[in-house]
Amino acid sequence: MSIRSLLFLVILLAVAASGQAAADGAGCPPLRGTGDLGMVIERDGGAVLVVEHSGRTILGRVDGLGDLSHAAAVFSRDGRHAYVFGRDGGLSKVDLLGLRLEKRIVQAGNSIGGALSSDGRLVAAQNYEPGGVKVFDAETLALVADLPADPGGPAPGVRSKVVGLADAPGNRFVYSLFDAGEIRVADLGDATHPVVSRFAGIGRQPYDGLITPDGRYYLAGLFGEDGLALLDLWHPEAGVRRILDGYGRGEQPLPVYKMPHLRGWALASGRAWLPAIGRHEVLVAEAAGWTEVARVPVLGQPVFVIARPDGRQLWVTFALPENDRIQVIDVPTGAVVRTIATGPAALHLEFTPRGDEVWVSVRDRNLVQIYDTASFALKAELPASSPSGIFFTARAGRIGF
Repeated sequence: MSIRSLLFLVILLAVAASGQAAADGAGCPPLRGTGDLGMVIERDGGAVLVVEHSGRTILGRVDGLGDLSHAAAVFSRDGRHAYVFGRDGGLSKVDLLGLRLEKRIVQAGNSIGGALSSDGRLVAAQNYEPGGVKVFDAETLALVADLPADPGGPAPGVRSKVVGLADAPGNRFVYSLFDAGEIRVADLGDATHPVVSRFAGIGRQPYDGLITPDGRYYLAGLFGEDGLALLDLWHPEAGVRRILDGYGRGEQPLPVYKMPHLRGWALASGRAWLPAIGRHEVLVAEAAGWTEVARVPVLGQPVFVIARPDGRQLWVTFALPENDRIQVIDVPTGAVVRTIATGPAALHLEFTPRGDEVWVSVRDRNLVQIYDTASFALKAELPASSPSGIFFTARAGRIGF
């Protein structure tokens, strides 16, 4: 046998041995997809737990993410990377499969969330300080565009805090200006020359915003007055209209101990279900005409009202002093059908993609609780240090998440 033939035979044997080792699981970690991955924010430790919901397990912890006292996350289109927005203005890119912090930048003084563009190439952060939106390359986190929220704010030249940032089809970002009472739409089709449209006079102090699952309507909740502002992104030339106007008229508003969140978005059975400011109620509006059709009394001030993926149930969490319980609303009847005692500071929840289970962070018990949504049985508990937001990679394929 020639030396060349012998060398070729050695290479073939090595390749075969390597393939057998891979098949046996020797020398390499098991392969896995990203479809059932997610993360739990550990707000006091500046860390995230990487979890998988098929087996209800914690895969690992990633540290070094800064101040996560108010944190949110979005996912890359393939579900491998998470972009975490921290209160200290930090933007962190986390490799969920590698269980590591890939890159972190401090892009502002105070940030409360962000969004990923529809093509997955851009990640945008909404900032309180300095007020505005910054847009980054999703691969490198290099700055692509800076969109200051100015003029606006309490005095000329003072930037407004930005809230309610959501992605819209066509590489657009929609957001609200808390101090200026505006909605803005930034078109990043050409990321180097963004085009920003302004819609002023929408009402006082928009505190959060959401976009409908089809990407057509953007709604901004108003803290300074009863009602919401609605913008039809198919027909922006029609301007902003007011919906659910004056829902608290004639009644004394209650103290607001925690601002409601709209980002969970509950759209079920052709209706929108929204938390009322200063009320112990969930407001119900027909999504076709955006007119109020009902209200559901609940035990406290709702913070999150989130629909199970099939739209049959709504799960509601509350501000103090009722934040140790969750209520479940049956959508066909519009009635509360279950109250669950979780323990103190249960605020954030996330459904598994098909809605068979819901994960709930119970901050003051240092637990994540997992409930069966059919029987309401507690299926499992996972330890977590001051858990807050829970985010699953199924969000990667949804508009506004």
